[in-house]
Amino acid sequence: MSAPPRLRLPPGYRSRPATLTDVPAIHGLVATCERDLHGRVDTAADSIAADLARPGLDPESDTLLVHDAGGAPAGWAWVHGGRRSMIDVHPRHRGKGLGSALLAWAEERARRAGSARLAQTLPDGDRTAAALLLSRRYQPYITQWLLRIDMPGEPEVPEAPPGITVRPFRPGDERAAYRLTEDAFDEWQQRRKPYEEWARLTVERPTFAPALSPVAIADGRMVGAVLSLAVPDSDEGYIDRVAVRRDHRDRGIARSLLREAFRGFWLRGRRSCVLWTHSATGALSLYERVGMTVAQGSTVFSKALDDEGDAVAGL
Repeated sequence: MSAPPRLRLPPGYRSRPATLTDVPAIHGLVATCERDLHGRVDTAADSIAADLARPGLDPESDTLLVHDAGGAPAGWAWVHGGRRSMIDVHPRHRGKGLGSALLAWAEERARRAGSARLAQTLPDGDRTAAALLLSRRYQPYITQWLLRIDMPGEPEVPEAPPGITVRPFRPGDERAAYRLTEDAFDEWQQRRKPYEEWARLTVERPTFAPALSPVAIADGRMVGAVLSLAVPDSDEGYIDRVAVRRDHRDRGIARSLLREAFRGFWLRGRRSCVLWTHSATGALSLYERVGMTVAQGSTVFSKALDDEGDAVAGL
């Protein structure tokens, strides 16, 4: 394990690596940030737990949890694979240089991991954080959208296309769903996850909902899947993954699977469904055709790393 990167926190703060026991506190921090920015909480606690348990992420070297003088969480950061990082700073602690310190730490950690580039995702509207990233030579790279469909009445589900059987996800489907979704995502992200990492982020999450995750079968093989999450204490359904095998696209399979998932959530009392999509997938029009609309957006910023140790005032 390499030596930890340097961290220069503002006076009055202390830091340590994050652990799984910190998940409730980190979730509270993240939820506060999300409410402050767009009035709703989008990140579930099990999503944070899954991030901390990613294969290849060493919490001792790749995470930081920052506390203020009173011991309350003030910010946190993680870097995975030297390529991607996430930083959150509590609204009460912005404007004190804490975000700049965490960003500098993340960049140095990525360099030590041998990465040539680092990416950060920011919700649209976080102008202060965007200004900080731009000042450190990050550039907008990709747009992401949160889409929503309101369901005041039971959604109609079209018949499956000829030769296609739609059924709920069941035990034994894990590997087929992994191959299907990663093959589809490889077409635009070109970064295939190992099965263990994919599983922890999807089918092994406590909120994964097999009964609300319809799959499409043709000739005994999975050719489409919608993987859903049932997040506690929410009136929304959450679609986590949508994929259709390339040679079965443009047949209405994705539409059938999505509407099946919508109806499943409606029958369980959820009156809206949401999902995130990515500008590189080209799928925005598909979701709009099934009745979804853009609720909010975020931008992925990317930076080519070098050996400079920039120190910039910021968050």
